[in-house]
Amino acid sequence: MSKFGEIIDVNMPVLLDFFTEWNEESTAMHPVLRDVAAALGNKAKVIKIDVDKNKELAEALRVKGLPTFIIYKNGEMKWRHSGPQDADTLIEILQEYI
Repeated sequence: MSKFGEIIDVNMPVLLDFFTEWNEESTAMHPVLRDVAAALGNKAKVIKIDVDKNKELAEALRVKGLPTFIIYKNGEMKWRHSGPQDADTLIEILQEYI
Protein backbone atom coordinates (compact mmCIF):
# COMPACT_ATOMS: atom_id res chain seq x y z
CA MET A 1 0.00 0.00 0.00
CA SER A 2 2.90 2.41 0.58
CA LYS A 3 3.72 2.19 -3.12
CA PHE A 4 0.10 3.15 -3.86
CA GLY A 5 0.55 6.24 -1.69
CA GLU A 6 3.60 7.26 -3.72
CA ILE A 7 1.67 6.80 -6.98
CA ILE A 8 -1.26 9.02 -6.02
CA ASP A 9 0.56 11.65 -3.95
CA VAL A 10 1.76 13.74 -6.88
CA ASN A 11 0.92 17.24 -8.03
CA MET A 12 -0.78 16.08 -11.22
CA PRO A 13 -3.99 14.14 -11.79
CA VAL A 14 -3.62 10.36 -11.73
CA LEU A 15 -6.33 8.32 -13.43
CA LEU A 16 -6.55 4.80 -12.05
CA ASP A 17 -8.30 2.18 -14.17
CA PHE A 18 -9.35 -0.86 -12.15
CA PHE A 19 -9.87 -3.73 -14.58
CA THR A 20 -9.62 -7.47 -15.15
CA GLU A 21 -8.57 -9.26 -18.32
CA TRP A 22 -11.72 -11.41 -18.25
CA ASN A 23 -14.14 -8.45 -18.17
CA GLU A 24 -15.00 -7.33 -21.71
CA GLU A 25 -15.91 -3.77 -20.72
CA SER A 26 -12.54 -3.49 -18.96
CA THR A 27 -10.50 -4.70 -21.92
CA ALA A 28 -12.51 -2.54 -24.31
CA MET A 29 -11.25 0.49 -22.39
CA HIS A 30 -7.54 -0.23 -23.05
CA PRO A 31 -7.37 1.64 -26.40
CA VAL A 32 -9.47 4.49 -24.96
CA LEU A 33 -7.00 4.88 -22.09
CA ARG A 34 -4.07 4.87 -24.52
CA ASP A 35 -5.76 7.77 -26.33
CA VAL A 36 -6.29 9.63 -23.04
CA ALA A 37 -2.65 9.13 -22.03
CA ALA A 38 -1.44 10.27 -25.46
CA ALA A 39 -3.67 13.36 -25.44
CA LEU A 40 -2.53 14.52 -22.00
CA GLY A 41 1.13 13.57 -22.29
CA ASN A 42 3.07 14.48 -19.15
CA LYS A 43 0.21 16.57 -17.67
CA ALA A 44 -1.48 13.51 -16.14
CA LYS A 45 -0.79 9.86 -15.40
CA VAL A 46 -2.94 6.94 -16.49
CA ILE A 47 -2.36 3.77 -14.48
CA LYS A 48 -4.09 0.45 -15.05
CA ILE A 49 -4.58 -1.75 -11.99
CA ASP A 50 -5.51 -5.40 -12.46
CA VAL A 51 -8.03 -6.20 -9.72
CA ASP A 52 -7.10 -9.91 -9.78
CA LYS A 53 -3.48 -9.04 -8.94
CA ASN A 54 -4.34 -6.23 -6.49
CA LYS A 55 -7.32 -7.61 -4.56
CA GLU A 56 -6.34 -5.93 -1.30
CA LEU A 57 -6.20 -2.49 -2.89
CA ALA A 58 -9.47 -3.03 -4.80
CA GLU A 59 -11.19 -4.09 -1.59
CA ALA A 60 -9.76 -1.15 0.36
CA LEU A 61 -11.14 1.25 -2.28
CA ARG A 62 -14.44 -0.69 -2.46
CA VAL A 63 -14.14 -1.37 -6.18
CA LYS A 64 -17.25 -3.35 -7.12
CA GLY A 65 -18.06 -2.73 -10.79
CA LEU A 66 -15.59 -2.92 -13.64
CA PRO A 67 -14.09 -0.91 -15.03
CA THR A 68 -13.83 1.59 -12.18
CA PHE A 69 -12.01 4.87 -12.73
CA ILE A 70 -10.68 7.02 -9.91
CA ILE A 71 -8.80 10.30 -10.23
CA TYR A 72 -6.40 11.33 -7.47
CA LYS A 73 -4.37 14.51 -7.12
CA ASN A 74 -2.02 15.23 -4.21
CA GLY A 75 -3.15 12.00 -2.55
CA GLU A 76 -6.82 13.03 -2.52
CA MET A 77 -9.61 11.31 -4.45
CA LYS A 78 -11.18 13.88 -6.78
CA TRP A 79 -13.52 11.82 -8.98
CA ARG A 80 -14.81 8.27 -9.31
CA HIS A 81 -16.93 6.39 -11.84
CA SER A 82 -17.83 2.76 -12.49
CA GLY A 83 -18.53 1.67 -16.05
CA PRO A 84 -17.15 2.57 -19.46
CA GLN A 85 -16.29 6.16 -20.41
CA ASP A 86 -15.26 7.66 -23.72
CA ALA A 87 -11.85 9.27 -24.20
CA ASP A 88 -13.19 12.82 -24.62
CA THR A 89 -15.07 12.66 -21.31
CA LEU A 90 -12.05 11.31 -19.43
CA ILE A 91 -9.76 13.94 -20.97
CA GLU A 92 -12.20 16.73 -20.09
CA ILE A 93 -12.48 15.55 -16.48
CA LEU A 94 -8.71 15.15 -16.09
CA GLN A 95 -8.12 18.65 -17.49
CA GLU A 96 -10.18 20.10 -14.63
CA TYR A 97 -7.41 18.93 -12.26
CA ILE A 98 -4.35 19.93 -14.29
